[in-house]
Amino acid sequence: MSRISSSATKRLALVGGFALTVLPPGAIAEDDDDPSTLTLPPMAVIHEGHRGESPSAPARTGSRLDLPARQIPASTSTLDEHAISQRNNLSVQDAVTRIPGITSIANPGNGNTALSARGFTGHTSVMTLFDGNRLYTGAGTQTFPVDPWMVERIEVIRGPASVLYGEGATGAAVSIVPKKPFEGEILNRIRVGYGSDDHQQQALDSGGSLSETLSYRLTLNRQASNGWVDRGDSQSHALSAALRWQPSDDLNVTLAHERGDSEPARYFGTPLIGGHLLSSLEENNYNIRDAVQHYRDEWTRLDTDWNLSEAISASNQLYFIKSRRHWRNAEAYRWDDSRGQLLRGDYLEIRHNQEQLGARQSFTMEHSLFGLSSKTVVGTEYNRIRFGADNNAPYTDVGGDYIDPWNPADGYFQSASPYGPNNRSRTRTFALFAENATRLSERWTLVSGVRRDQNHIDRDDERAGTRSGRSLSGGNWRAGLVFALTDELSLYGQYATSQDGINNLISLTPSQQQMALTRARQAEFGLKQSFWQSRGQWTLAAFQITKKRLLSQTAANEPTQQIGQQSSEGLEASLELAMARGWHLSANASLLRAEYDDFSEAVGGALISRDGNTPVGVPRRTANLWVSKRIGADLDAGLGLRYVDKRYADTANIGSLPGYTVLDANLEWAATRDIRIGLEAYNLLDRRYARTYYGSAEQWLLGQPRSFLVTADYRF
Repeated sequence: MSRISSSATKRLALVGGFALTVLPPGAIAEDDDDPSTLTLPPMAVIHEGHRGESPSAPARTGSRLDLPARQIPASTSTLDEHAISQRNNLSVQDAVTRIPGITSIANPGNGNTALSARGFTGHTSVMTLFDGNRLYTGAGTQTFPVDPWMVERIEVIRGPASVLYGEGATGAAVSIVPKKPFEGEILNRIRVGYGSDDHQQQALDSGGSLSETLSYRLTLNRQASNGWVDRGDSQSHALSAALRWQPSDDLNVTLAHERGDSEPARYFGTPLIGGHLLSSLEENNYNIRDAVQHYRDEWTRLDTDWNLSEAISASNQLYFIKSRRHWRNAEAYRWDDSRGQLLRGDYLEIRHNQEQLGARQSFTMEHSLFGLSSKTVVGTEYNRIRFGADNNAPYTDVGGDYIDPWNPADGYFQSASPYGPNNRSRTRTFALFAENATRLSERWTLVSGVRRDQNHIDRDDERAGTRSGRSLSGGNWRAGLVFALTDELSLYGQYATSQDGINNLISLTPSQQQMALTRARQAEFGLKQSFWQSRGQWTLAAFQITKKRLLSQTAANEPTQQIGQQSSEGLEASLELAMARGWHLSANASLLRAEYDDFSEAVGGALISRDGNTPVGVPRRTANLWVSKRIGADLDAGLGLRYVDKRYADTANIGSLPGYTVLDANLEWAATRDIRIGLEAYNLLDRRYARTYYGSAEQWLLGQPRSFLVTADYRF
């Protein structure tokens, strides 16, 4: 790593006035990569208008080989720190859904973090990584990370990624990379913010060198709001701290710790009355007064990177993850037309206790293969996960309490089902993986990978006093060709396989443990091009995915079997363009056809085929647009659109959520050299829309109405 020696040079790395950091992978280099080698070019010049990815920048989530995005035969996207902070993203998930083809299906049951990608949904098929490490999701819930203040960049590989990260990544893998220590003088940034619904923010970002060999990064963020629904108050605290020791250019060791303590709004949706959303009910909260929704997460990591020689490097990650979650809510609100009232029910109390200890070791080698330039990474990965669930299952309560939808009584938690320990599981995973990129000629590159996973799950049922266990193994591979038509235009084709569990691996029930992992395969073709002296980039991808071993039935009175099939095919396109006079355009769109090919289920004693139906929560079309303009030397303005098509809420495709378009805007004014004032406007046209649903298509989780946030940033 080269060291930055002067204050003037260091300040060239400030992006949009942010604290000094290592040049982000999203930056565009003036010098393109040399197609005759696999090494990366130096990135010394940044086009100020760039806000997204560059085909010549490394896409680490798409490959462990640190290849430029242009040399990876897959769809990858990167959002840098500036793009995340300047596009009105209140959460990490908001930022992720500005990437092509990614939409949110977040609700309180999945920790408000679940996503949909390429026709596949939820934490069983769309994986989230933090700094390259995976949390093994239990019971469909993941609650970290959500705070964008600590994030340096977001990287996404769309399509099957099991060959890189194991089972559970058929739709996409999303990697959240936290802010890192950097060398140079200590720089600080303080933010205070206030907005609609008493939204408050206080934040700190500090980093720099403590000595010749030590550097650090510290971020703190507190947010609180009264919410736009009654009793919709929320608060969160987030911390990210990292210390890097670099005794030489060939060795660096980083110790990092993150904490999240979040109490999101205890809002489970707005019920439809006679199938219609009534504006008079949109701000009512039908949950109980003593409702609880509280998540506490901790991540501790020790990373070591060592260049053993000019041709061999080693990387080791040790990590410990702990999550504690608590829900106590009335979660269902059903309209009773005969009584003209709502039936409030599903009084559920649940706790999750999860701990994960893991390690990953890899070696990267640059070498010759049959006389050709080649680069290979090989490694191992091990995880030990303990997961426990306490609740008031089996939820024997019948009915609930009737309330007036226009003047709902607060009520209190009431359940005749006893609360106590339910199940405990212990899961061990071990994987071997390898990846290779070989330069076949000046224009052709072959990229391939293979991974073998071995998983063993032991589960104790505390209620029944029984124990069950199962070993599940799987292997995945991918192979792709990249053809550099010119130094700026690459064409690629790829075939990849993937595997998902019937449910989350660490919370499989005894009957689910007897099921095999599902299998998926994808064929993808695309192109990536930079143009106009790297001020513009565009990508286009076409793909087809088939997933087998879905649960289905052959007769209403027969047991469920793994005989079903689901598929998707689509197109995705993106454009980044830095224009003259301070204009910048970021746009993307996706067109998707996803359907059940072979899927039947028993309904009312009869077997019903769902063949040809669209999977739940999957939109056919999505699009994002963000246009920004630098007005003079002191003012920046941005305007963005987010479009999501209609989605179905059941496999019968009867209940649906209408599509929506939301307009956001922002302004940022440099009041002085060190002080910047920002204004963010959300849902500027005040559209009422359903971002997702909870339980059924008759209970919508509504999007945030028009609101504002004013911020002041001071850098010193």
